[in-house]
Amino acid sequence: MLRTFALTLSLLLTAPGAFAQVLKVLTAGAMKGVVTALVPGFQNKTGVQVLVVNDTAGALVKRIQGGESFDIAVLTTSGLDSLVASGQVQRGSTTPMGRMGIGVAVKEGAATPSITTPDQFKAAVLGARKLALIDAAAGGSSGIYLQGLFQRLGIADAVYAKAVLLKGGLTAERVVSGEADMAIQQVSELLAVPGVTLVGMLPEEIQNHTPYGFGLARNSAMADAAEIFVNALNGHTATEVMKLYRIQPLR
Repeated sequence: MLRTFALTLSLLLTAPGAFAQVLKVLTAGAMKGVVTALVPGFQNKTGVQVLVVNDTAGALVKRIQGGESFDIAVLTTSGLDSLVASGQVQRGSTTPMGRMGIGVAVKEGAATPSITTPDQFKAAVLGARKLALIDAAAGGSSGIYLQGLFQRLGIADAVYAKAVLLKGGLTAERVVSGEADMAIQQVSELLAVPGVTLVGMLPEEIQNHTPYGFGLARNSAMADAAEIFVNALNGHTATEVMKLYRIQPLR
């Protein structure tokens, strides 16, 4: 607590020109809702502005390894491990936050298929007119996992013949627009879209729980501000927001 207070005070007493600095947070789409919920309180507390940039976890790892600057990365734990190994994220700074599974959504008011068992899920997918999915080639966690799952279920050709593939973003938006009648993605990203109904989660036998966390840039010029922000990521508000998005806290 005293450490946080001291860091906050040091920021508030910094020369006025320092307030023009921006804390850059790169976040996977699945954790964007949690990150953005913390921004107003942080900015009011410190006077430091926050730039939140989101992309698929795989794309962010490539961007960071390609030289993109950042102060905090909120990614899959495997992505953070890769960045520690390649030297962009400080060793010892990574912290797990939560894990989440994949869900299924339809447009609000539409019939909701039963997906309690793997066979029911398979039937629901085959019965859909169009499916909105993240393109595995874009590096999205759900897209990569679902590609393998559909292959194991023996329905990959049928699925991708009618798939609406996104390079990133919110698949449920394509359900609201009518481009697809079913969206399958990390549950937090489905819940971020008004106008859809969450049918449920993938059956546990075929579910995939992806863990996410954060890490600090090795060469950040905003180290004090970054430490305050990650304290918020570790705090009560972040935990409550994760619960709203059906993210299981890992602390």
